[in-house]
Amino acid sequence: MASAGRGPEDSRSPYRGSVRRMVRDGFGQYLYQNTFFRYEGEWKDGKKHGHGKLLFKDGSYYEGEFVDGEIIGKGQRYWSSSGNTYSGEFFLGELQGHGIMMYKDGGKYEGEFSHGAREGHGTLIDKNGQFYQGSFHENKKHGVGQMTFNNGDTYDGDWVRDRQQGRGLLRAADGSRYQGQWRNGIFNGQGLMIHCSGIIYDGLWINGYPATEASKIVILGPNVIKVVQGSSFTLKVQLQTDDGEVVKSESGRALKIRAGVRYVQLPTFSTFSFFKVTGDAEVKPIQTPFGFECISYPLMYPVSKKPEPEPEKPEIEDPKLECSEDAPCSPKEDLEPECLLKSLLYPAKDDSEDLNEPQLTSSLGRQTSPHYQQVSHGLAVFHNISFPAPPPEYQPIMFLDSIPNKKDQEPQATKCSEKLEKVKKKDSSRRNKSPTQQIMPCLDQPLSSSDTLTAYPGEYVIMVQETTTPPFLGKTLPTAFAHVEILPSQKQQAPKDSS
Repeated sequence: MASAGRGPEDSRSPYRGSVRRMVRDGFGQYLYQNTFFRYEGEWKDGKKHGHGKLLFKDGSYYEGEFVDGEIIGKGQRYWSSSGNTYSGEFFLGELQGHGIMMYKDGGKYEGEFSHGAREGHGTLIDKNGQFYQGSFHENKKHGVGQMTFNNGDTYDGDWVRDRQQGRGLLRAADGSRYQGQWRNGIFNGQGLMIHCSGIIYDGLWINGYPATEASKIVILGPNVIKVVQGSSFTLKVQLQTDDGEVVKSESGRALKIRAGVRYVQLPTFSTFSFFKVTGDAEVKPIQTPFGFECISYPLMYPVSKKPEPEPEKPEIEDPKLECSEDAPCSPKEDLEPECLLKSLLYPAKDDSEDLNEPQLTSSLGRQTSPHYQQVSHGLAVFHNISFPAPPPEYQPIMFLDSIPNKKDQEPQATKCSEKLEKVKKKDSSRRNKSPTQQIMPCLDQPLSSSDTLTAYPGEYVIMVQETTTPPFLGKTLPTAFAHVEILPSQKQQAPKDSS
């Protein structure tokens, strides 16, 4: 295009304008022998000089400053083939210096040019609305720059030929953060990620994934965890790779512990055959890796020792009962300890109580009740786990040789029922609610003190499942299982030994 700025030496060239001493000077039009070009504008000493417009037969053009027959200075260039338009500085017909390029697809670049390409510092908005501000080299993002992607992610760091490479910080739209090394636009090298779910991974990355990526939850301990009836125990859990390596670089993954009881027990381990579930409770058998199915079973944790404010005591006739508007009446003195504790362990509840289980919340919005733990450097610990007595809707069906002598326990059961009936009558006279919603009666079939407050001997299951939301890198770890055998307490074993 620079050569097109020079006119031929032949004075007979088709020039129309003022002629002084046969030299083109002033304003005029010039039609080149190559009819693809045409110029109209100012001349000086026979050369294009000043403001002019060079037109091309395909519809392209340049309009702006000329100096001694060359395109030098500020001007505007339009390319009909691409539809792009440039406004800015030129030198010898090329884009050189500061300018603005408007692309036909809607993109825009404003910044430095050299030899017709983006070079130096500039700002680019592409056709998708993505915004980049930083260094360019040979028309590509190269050096240090900041990018805002159309999905809301932002990146601030090093670039090599349009790819993130070097060190950089990614702020994802979902709240996740990654700071570390990059290669070819993905995480590669040492880096720290704080995922929006709360998971933190600080370690080596390879091709966008952690070098030590957790693939399973492993419950530590023997193949069968044996627990004496009424005892508590501690459970340790690790995150491991497929090769069994502990993922110490990861913290924050959310885990939930659950329990189950073997659906059909064996007489070798238990005194009952199975639980008959009554009421509206649904039985959904869960397949275990131990060759049997289980049904859900509650776990119990120590009650917090934090004192609670005492409720106001309304005036009542019986001084042996204490009530408040939000709490059921509870007998304090006149009930047997066994009956009282059973009523406290199993207060009245509706079907939605499990869904509304009280939960604490961490700074990350994570559930942190005793049933939930967060992994720290690949390890989580659940403390003071114990199996309580079965819920009221779980009625055990005993093996024939394990049914206790009802005559021996009948007096105690009668006494317990009579005292609870007395409580319900007084409660009914004071409130318009059903007394069964305020206090639970003793079991229909009385049990000994040892197995009333704890689980029956038998086979149980502990399940640890991941509840991280959203899943880390789109994956949720499979649930881990532990086989638990609850052994009879010494009190129950004593009669068998004496016989």
